[in-house]
Amino acid sequence: MLFNSYPFLLGFLPVALALHWAVARYRPEARIATLVLVSFVFYGWWDLRFVPLLAGSILLNWLVAGAFVRAPRGWLVTAALAANLALLGLFKYAGFAVDLADRLAGAGFAAPAIALPLGISFFTFHHVMYLSDLRAGRAPRYGLVDYAFYIAFFPQVLAGPLVRWSEVMHQTGERPYSRPDAAERVARGLMLVVVGLLKKVLLGDPLATYSNPVFAAAGAGQSVSVLEAWQATLGFSFQIYFDFSGYTDMALGLALLFGIVLPQNFDAPYRATSLQEFWRRWHMTLSRFLRDYLYVPLGGNRHGLAVQIAALLATMTLGGLWHGAGLTFVAWGVAHGIGLVAGLVWRRAGLRMPAPLGWALTGLFVVLTWVMFRAPSFAAAGAIYRALLGFAAMGGEFKWRTIALAAGISTLGPTAWAAVHRVPPRRSLAAATAVAFVLVLFKLGDDANYDFIYFRF
Repeated sequence: MLFNSYPFLLGFLPVALALHWAVARYRPEARIATLVLVSFVFYGWWDLRFVPLLAGSILLNWLVAGAFVRAPRGWLVTAALAANLALLGLFKYAGFAVDLADRLAGAGFAAPAIALPLGISFFTFHHVMYLSDLRAGRAPRYGLVDYAFYIAFFPQVLAGPLVRWSEVMHQTGERPYSRPDAAERVARGLMLVVVGLLKKVLLGDPLATYSNPVFAAAGAGQSVSVLEAWQATLGFSFQIYFDFSGYTDMALGLALLFGIVLPQNFDAPYRATSLQEFWRRWHMTLSRFLRDYLYVPLGGNRHGLAVQIAALLATMTLGGLWHGAGLTFVAWGVAHGIGLVAGLVWRRAGLRMPAPLGWALTGLFVVLTWVMFRAPSFAAAGAIYRALLGFAAMGGEFKWRTIALAAGISTLGPTAWAAVHRVPPRRSLAAATAVAFVLVLFKLGDDANYDFIYFRF
C-alpha cells in the first residue's frame, strides 16, 4: 500500500483519519493506542509475515528498557543493541556476506533466500537511539503503547524520517483537534501530502524513465553513449531527491493530520557549497544519527586530527553499507568519507573557497558519486563513468526539459515545509490544493506507480 496509490489515498487514509478523529474526540485516552493499531494494519498490509517481527522487536526492547530502569546494568542495553543489529544483519546482509565470502574464498556458498522486512533499517535505528539514550540517562521509561507508537507510527516506519524519542514523545498526551491552530495544521498537512505527491509523480517518476533504462543497459553490458550517461546521471541525481523528499513531505504531512509533528529531513541540499553542508541538508535525520551515535562515539573531533579522519571514514563507510547490501554502496560511502576528509583538511589549513566554486564542486562530486549508488555493479558504474568522461559515442537526443525543471526547483525554490508554512491560509489556496490533488489522482491512474526508492533500504 504505497503512499502514492489509490488504496492508501482513497481507502486507508480516510478511514484511519475518521477513526482517529472519533477516538480523539470521545476517548482521547485511547488516541495513541488507536494510532498503534492503525500503524500495525498499515504495516501488515505489506506482508503479514513481518508483523510478529515488528511487534516482537517492540516488546523485547521495551522489556529490556524496563529491566534496565529497575536494575541499571549497562550490559543489558549493550546486549539488546547487539541483538537489534544482529537481526538487521541477518535479514539485510546475510546474503551479501555469503556472496562476499564466496568471492574471496571461492567456496561455492549458496546465498540464503531471506525476504527483507520493509522498514527494518529504520525501526532498528529507532530502537538504537532510544536504548542508547536510556543507558546514558537522557531518555525516560515509557509505557508499552507509547513505545510502540514511537517505533511503529505508520508515516515514518517504512522510510523515515529517523525520529528521536525527544522529538515526538512529548506530543502523545496532546489533544490535537482541540488546539487553536488545529485547522491550520490539518490544512498544512494536506498541502504537504499533495506537494509530496506532485514531487513524486510529476518529477521523480518521469526522471526514473530517463535513468533506469541507461543503468539497466550498462548493467547488461551494453554500450552507453555520452549523452545517455549524462542524462541518466543527472536524471537519477534529481530523481532520488524528489522521490525521497516527496516521500518525506508526505510523511510529515500525514503526521500533521494525526496531530504529530515530525522533524524535517531535507533543506535544499543541492544549494550546499561544501560536502559538509550537503550532509547537513540531505537526509538530515540520518546525518544526525550517524553523527551522534557513530561518529561521536568513535572519537569525533575530540582526540586529534588522525582520530577525526578515521571516525569520518568509518562513519561514512558504514553509512554507505546501511543504504544497501552491496560493495557499490560501500564505495559510495567511502567516497563521501574521503570527500569530507578533504574538506576537513582544507578547513584545518585555513584555506578559503569562493561560494560559487564550492557549490559547483560539491554538486559535481555529489552527482558523480550517485553513479556508484545507483549502478547495479562496478562494471556498470565503470561503463557510465567512461561515457561521462567522453570515452564513448556521443549518442542521440539528450532529454533535458524535466532535468532542467528539477534542477531549478531543487536549487532555487523553497523546501515544501517552508513553502506551506510561509503562505497565509486562503480559500483560493485550498481550492488550488484540491484541484492539484484531483489532477495527481488522474495521473496515478494513467501511469505505472514506482515504489519509493528508500523503501529498499
